[in-house]
Amino acid sequence: MESSNGTEVGDALKAGTFNTHVTDAERMNLGSKVNDVGSIGNKGMFFRADKIDFKNWDIQLEKHLSRAWSRDMETPRKKEEWEIQLGKLDIKYVIAHGTYGTVYRGSYDGQDVAVKVLDWGEDGMATAAETAALRASFKQEVAVWHKLDHPNVTKFVGASMGTSNLKIPSQSPANDCHDTPPSRACCVVVEYLPGGTLKKYLIRNRRKKLAFKIVIQLALDLSRGLSYLHSERIVHRDVKTENMLLDADRNLKIADFGVARVEAQNPRDMTGETGTLGYMAPEVLDGKPYNRKCDVYSFGICLWEIYCCDMPYPDLSFADISSAVVRQNLRPEIPRCCPSSFASVMRRCWDANPEKRPDMEEVVRLLEGIDTSKGGGMIPEGQSTGCFCFASARGP
Repeated sequence: MESSNGTEVGDALKAGTFNTHVTDAERMNLGSKVNDVGSIGNKGMFFRADKIDFKNWDIQLEKHLSRAWSRDMETPRKKEEWEIQLGKLDIKYVIAHGTYGTVYRGSYDGQDVAVKVLDWGEDGMATAAETAALRASFKQEVAVWHKLDHPNVTKFVGASMGTSNLKIPSQSPANDCHDTPPSRACCVVVEYLPGGTLKKYLIRNRRKKLAFKIVIQLALDLSRGLSYLHSERIVHRDVKTENMLLDADRNLKIADFGVARVEAQNPRDMTGETGTLGYMAPEVLDGKPYNRKCDVYSFGICLWEIYCCDMPYPDLSFADISSAVVRQNLRPEIPRCCPSSFASVMRRCWDANPEKRPDMEEVVRLLEGIDTSKGGGMIPEGQSTGCFCFASARGP
């Protein structure tokens, strides 16, 4: 009796085509099994059905497939330029929590770093397709960020698309073990800046205010960083004082590129309310197409915040702010003591018409031309504390 099962295996053995991964040793082993149950003739292979050990064939096939799959898995994947070696990363403790993950203090290969573990879809709300899309977008953006190099942009160290070897200290004081990161998490590693956020720095100086020289220095740092990003066709989309970091010497660096993206050739490809209310440009709030000029608007709000060391629109709800900015041209009130040259930059940056806003390259030149030798900030010359030249109700 001819066995179709046996014939297929026999033909494959004779032709040497059972599988591209079959070795000579495996072929000899399978051949010895054939000799136990039949013989090989010139015209084909014949078996006695009662002598065929199908169970043993299954075992042999399973072993072979297992070895083949293992060899495929061991094939080294090409490493991306920006990928870090997780074995060199030492995570110490939490320094901040964000919408999509947690930021830790740590060290990488001897360098002080901040590690952001991005936790997409682990809350059970995102679908597998949505999580995959976020990871794909993250990978594309990282490929851009790792090439950026500017003194006013936080230095990118590296990233990882997997966290299986990531050791995160447990947040429980009584637990000496490590927490297991989410299976679909990614991590980004950047330089650690000890000065904290610009937002916190301004809050600390809310009563005292800042000397005008410091105001211009911070404004120039931010404008130069944004000008560089725009020259690389990158729109930050969430420019605010909370996303700016200071080093030990009070130099400002742009950080948190969670929603940043390469600028689309067609503004209509960039839509949606992305950013933070209070800093968002009217066109973004209104769901209209936008471009890099949305960053210029947000920068204008930051200028006011740096000068005043205060929060814009303190007495309004987010809903009121959104409506008034778009429909009533609402903007923060500029103090009377503010030099006209500086106030002019603010007004031009937050113009309702994006086309009338200056490019960041022009903003840099305007700020560089402002004379700070005679003061002009919220701290009058000869005084140690700031003035209060506008009413206590600073919202409109």
